[in-house]
Amino acid sequence: MSLKQAMNVLELLDDPKASGEMVVNLFKEHEFVTATSETVYGDQGSTDFVKIIIKGTNGKSVGGQAKTLGIVGRLGGIGARPSRIGLVSDGDGAISAIATAVKLADMSKKGDRLPGDVAVTTHICPNAPTEPHEPVDFMGSPVDILTMNQYEVLEEMDAIVSIDTTRGNQVINHRGIALSPTVKEGYILKYSNDLLRIMSMTTGELPVTFGITTQDITPYGNDVYHINSILQPAVATDAPVVGVAITAQSAVPGCGTGASHEIDIAQAVRFSIEVAKEFTQGTTSFYDEEEFTHLLDLYGSMKIFQTLGKTKTNA
Repeated sequence: MSLKQAMNVLELLDDPKASGEMVVNLFKEHEFVTATSETVYGDQGSTDFVKIIIKGTNGKSVGGQAKTLGIVGRLGGIGARPSRIGLVSDGDGAISAIATAVKLADMSKKGDRLPGDVAVTTHICPNAPTEPHEPVDFMGSPVDILTMNQYEVLEEMDAIVSIDTTRGNQVINHRGIALSPTVKEGYILKYSNDLLRIMSMTTGELPVTFGITTQDITPYGNDVYHINSILQPAVATDAPVVGVAITAQSAVPGCGTGASHEIDIAQAVRFSIEVAKEFTQGTTSFYDEEEFTHLLDLYGSMKIFQTLGKTKTNA
């Protein structure tokens, strides 16, 4: 159901001239989709931020009341040219997000429209820098994480699925996809039973999860170790955020080429589509609202973890 879209987007972006405009062109013939691209410059080059809104029948974009799901394709870059030739492992987050948007757009064109909007954001950079990381090197980015969040985390998103390649570690030893706990306002909450059920349904296997630490939900730039940027959207919003990691059994560098697997990307796409269907219908929850309120009553705000902390100057 989603393998075709995953393969087509992978082929499109495996190009030294890949750009946001190439992605926007995918949606020109889709009545219920708006897609835009904006080039943003940083200290190490530029990248194209892409925003795709698939409009729901009762979505906010048309004055409706249905909830909006955000899908963020998180990455440093899709390529590390000229030091690496070809698409890098880190690009799978962008590929998954865009392939999800393409599938939802095709569904809408045929008449299968969702109740609420789905907002898909990511960025396209075929020549991003690399950076050292343990146990294997990561991809860097031409722009910093605050800029990414500014363009990728939208106010209208009521919940966010953050898709990120998460192969450069010794924590996850499963190839495919894995789900994080829900993160909201500095709290690491329990895994969503609804999302675990959807993962099991779309993969045909028992759900696979991965653990995160307090460090992982704090902003980059505070001099602590992060597994990667998969939960960085959570520092820029009060909406609940869940990470969908594209994983491997071995530790694979983010700047490694030949490491993308179409089947794994298609799994992330299928999961995201089913979450979008149920969330915009109001039948799936990312967290227990009553329990979260109880946690706030017991322990107070944890929003300090969304900042650079007491010894840093918060931007």
